[in-house]
Amino acid sequence: MTADWKKRWDELRIGSLRDLFGVERPVIGMVHLWPLPGAPGYTGYGMDAVIEAALADARALVRGGVDGLIVENMWDLPFYVGSAVPAEESACQAVAARAVVEEVSVPVGINVVHNGGVVTLAIAVAAGAKFIRVCLLTGAQVWDTGEFDHGCAAELLRKRKELGAEHIKLLCDVDKKHAVRFPGIDLATHIAWTEFYGADALIVSGRMTGDAPDVEKVRAAKELAHRPVLVGSGAAEANIGAFLRWADGVIVGSSLKVDGDPTNPVDEERVKRFIEAARSGGT
Repeated sequence: MTADWKKRWDELRIGSLRDLFGVERPVIGMVHLWPLPGAPGYTGYGMDAVIEAALADARALVRGGVDGLIVENMWDLPFYVGSAVPAEESACQAVAARAVVEEVSVPVGINVVHNGGVVTLAIAVAAGAKFIRVCLLTGAQVWDTGEFDHGCAAELLRKRKELGAEHIKLLCDVDKKHAVRFPGIDLATHIAWTEFYGADALIVSGRMTGDAPDVEKVRAAKELAHRPVLVGSGAAEANIGAFLRWADGVIVGSSLKVDGDPTNPVDEERVKRFIEAARSGGT
């Protein structure tokens, strides 16, 4: 006999990625926002320019065939960590994300680097997003900026309930780029902890933005996990077939940009070729 509270806990989670994206093995494209007001890279161009660039990328990704989008503060370098993300940057990200949500018909998610947690959730609520990427739900690690960080599960899930936002799903990293896990937290342990604390799906990535994880790591994650597994960085037309032998979906950004440069706009033709490769099992 399963207690009612446990039934509700289980019902909060998606059964598969199809529940969220409407397809098996979804391709989720990245909308990398220009530097937002307050970031060192911001040069005073204003939010209209940020939104215009975000919408152009979102349209190109959707026309190219992606199944979902993530709006991310990619160029707010160097990154803050967790709740230290400045109010002006999170407010501006919410404004831009809302414009994307209103523009496209595919599910939109939010990511705030590094490990925005409750900040990410708040942006998702304001924007009307369907899911968030949680960089560190459980465990502990050191970011490339030098901060020692820890999981945000207790605060995040309580805030999600408080805000009436349990419809917003959690796609959670278990081997995060730009970071090194605390010694002793191996992949199996991190997966077990992250699943235990309510993740809807797991994400495995490479070392840095645009770096692909080893296919064997993706395979190991899939064999260890009880939740769907996505590749979170480094996917390209040439390797997507190998990844989708094991992964249940992919989050892709850099390789879909003009010349494969993450600072460039999205190249719709690259998107179409990537989607074709993904749907056909790779090149």
